[in-house]
Amino acid sequence: MKKINACELKNYFDQNIEFSGFVDSVRDLQWVQFIILRDSTGKVQVTIEKSEGKNKDMVELVSKLTPESVIKVSGKLLESPKVKLNGMELIPDSIDVVSESENEIPFNYKKIEGVNLDTRLDYRFIDLRSEKNLLMFKVQTSFVKGMREYLYKNNFIEIHTPKLIGAASESGSEVFEVKYFDRKAYLAQSPQFYKQMAMASGFEKIFEVAPAFRAENSNTNRHSTEFTSFDVEFSYIDSYEDVMDLEEELLVAGLSKVKEEYGMQIKEVFGKDVVVPTRPFPRIKLNDLYMELHNRYNYEIPKEDVGDMNSESEKLTARFAMEEYGHEFIFVTDFSKTKRAFYHMRKDDIPQGYDLIWRGTEITTGAQREHRYDVLKSQAEEKGLKDDVKFYLDFFKYGCPPHGGFALGVDRLTMLLLGTNNLKETQFLFRGPNRLEP
Repeated sequence: MKKINACELKNYFDQNIEFSGFVDSVRDLQWVQFIILRDSTGKVQVTIEKSEGKNKDMVELVSKLTPESVIKVSGKLLESPKVKLNGMELIPDSIDVVSESENEIPFNYKKIEGVNLDTRLDYRFIDLRSEKNLLMFKVQTSFVKGMREYLYKNNFIEIHTPKLIGAASESGSEVFEVKYFDRKAYLAQSPQFYKQMAMASGFEKIFEVAPAFRAENSNTNRHSTEFTSFDVEFSYIDSYEDVMDLEEELLVAGLSKVKEEYGMQIKEVFGKDVVVPTRPFPRIKLNDLYMELHNRYNYEIPKEDVGDMNSESEKLTARFAMEEYGHEFIFVTDFSKTKRAFYHMRKDDIPQGYDLIWRGTEITTGAQREHRYDVLKSQAEEKGLKDDVKFYLDFFKYGCPPHGGFALGVDRLTMLLLGTNNLKETQFLFRGPNRLEP
């Protein structure tokens, strides 16, 4: 039997129905009992009259009913304008307790002020019951859906690459080593090599939404050891400008979908406006950006970060983008080759790629890839990676079109969109150096 959702109840007035959900609250008064029952789409009031000994068995059951129990109610749904909750009430003929909750839950997920975040993560299955968290993951779904729809519409193929690999997927560092029968294997840092294999295979346009792993002992609010990566790669490009153009269109599609489906709720619950950006996004070379940050904010990039960016410069770059262009997004180009991956194409010794900054945080490193075997082999050797990536270099021996791509962290996008300021809240289950459970 198809479950009736709370959001559909208005279609069932004056009908006998079954409705199941969590007990949100119980009010046991002298002449009447009220149960607020919820599912993932909303709530409904269940009303049980006590007068003249009516509903004796149900009244006794409800008097012992614990919040967060799951019940099934059979009865008649009435339109009742006097009921504040959606102007309706369910008058039960029977109530079945499907799963009884213990009386004391670990914390009140409706009022998390003062609740330690680690406690919430220990009991994530309770924490996720809050309306705010439920909305967060509906929004995340909407964002990914909008981007997927754009790619499907533009004839991209969705692939699923292996996460167990025989060699480190990028630099040889920051990888998790696992025992694989009688040899070593690694958890993939990204699907990068296999995305490019798809280009060499003639797939032309591909994407993947899947987990990625980084053995990075970092405990910041925006890093995790496992995350969901939205990867895109496509062929027959003229330059990395084409990659930036496509990413602009992708993000506009994703944010437009979110604004359409949840813009008002996000403003109400999170206090954030969903801003659909105008195109083109502003673009600036790294050295020009250094000069702007120095002249405007008296900021000097630390010596160890020259040729790259750090978290402080990213925050200032977002401020600069708003002041100069009135834009939440900005592309930064012309990074040092020492700070970029060996597979980035170079022109005049400058990597043909970019970082994209949104709301003070880097959300993408994208680039045109090097597709010429001899050049790619030389750049790998320069980084000391010749033997580690031999299988990858073989992809380019038999012809490969010019191509490029990028990756977006779905959890980080959600964090920035909703202003939660912590990746631990925007991942369904966070994984970090000190957390492997639940």
